[in-house]
Amino acid sequence: MTSRGPTGAATRSGRRPGNPDTKELILTAARNQFADTGFERTSVRAIAAEAGVDSALVHHYFGTKRALFLAAVAMPVDPRVVLDSVLDAPIEEIGELLLRGVLGVWESPQGTAVLAAFRAAISGESTGLVSNFLTEVILRQLVGRFDDPPGSGPLRSTLVASQLSGLLITRYLLRLEPIASLSVDEVVALIGPTLQRYLTGTVG
Repeated sequence: MTSRGPTGAATRSGRRPGNPDTKELILTAARNQFADTGFERTSVRAIAAEAGVDSALVHHYFGTKRALFLAAVAMPVDPRVVLDSVLDAPIEEIGELLLRGVLGVWESPQGTAVLAAFRAAISGESTGLVSNFLTEVILRQLVGRFDDPPGSGPLRSTLVASQLSGLLITRYLLRLEPIASLSVDEVVALIGPTLQRYLTGTVG
């Protein structure tokens, strides 16, 4: 539908475009909230309040909270790509499969973008985003499967996150040799058993 403006030129009616700064305000608020309180405890309402916008606008720009989190850390790959092959696997294979899945993302065509996001997160003031990404987004869905004895799941999850983050920094950011040049199969053979021990071995 069109109408005529004051000059007689045709103008199109409909929804006005959003403020170009609004999306960045939401992302900044999301980074702060996720880093401070974690993925699960952060609400879209709290993010909207910090950004000074309505919650509906957050959903309009980003859809789900998960999608907003991925945008906040500039992560080009949804962690479900990793988890799909792990969630239903036999418990004794999870360590190897999880490691292989994580390495597969970093070795994929999106690896450069993943590296850039990871580097930006750990070099800025929102390092909490990295820990939340590993423990709450990647590992949280697995905790219930290796919470034996009951209550050990969070510790196991943190141990796995420490191993993964150290490996990613060493292999992809610092590129320390010879680990930087090892094949994925070699890395999995060396570190997969350690992850499995954290998941199912004795802790505490």
